[in-house]
Amino acid sequence: MDNASLEQYHKEREEGNELILKYAGTSMKRLMNLDVMAYKDGALDGKTKELLGLVASTVLRCDDCISYHTVQCHELGVNAEEYEEAMTIAYIVGGSIVVPHLRRAFARWEQLDAAKDA
Repeated sequence: MDNASLEQYHKEREEGNELILKYAGTSMKRLMNLDVMAYKDGALDGKTKELLGLVASTVLRCDDCISYHTVQCHELGVNAEEYEEAMTIAYIVGGSIVVPHLRRAFARWEQLDAAKDA
């Protein structure tokens, strides 16, 4: 994956969220806010919560969510070893059906590292 696809991901996500908010009523806006608030530091720090979200998203096989949590993990300073260990848990819990999602997740991780080093 290249930087263009990372930029495309961010662009599509932003445009999609704007579209949701255009139509969102109070209940949907509250749910979206709850999602944001759930990942804030609390008894567990935000980094741990993002890793948990990453594992859950991988087990549920949601590539968009996996990309989101991968980006968040990277931004919060998760290192490659921590990322790999979390993805190992996802593999153990989710089974071999998650392997295609692991491939894309690790490709996104490498893409983020390359963008950081550029």
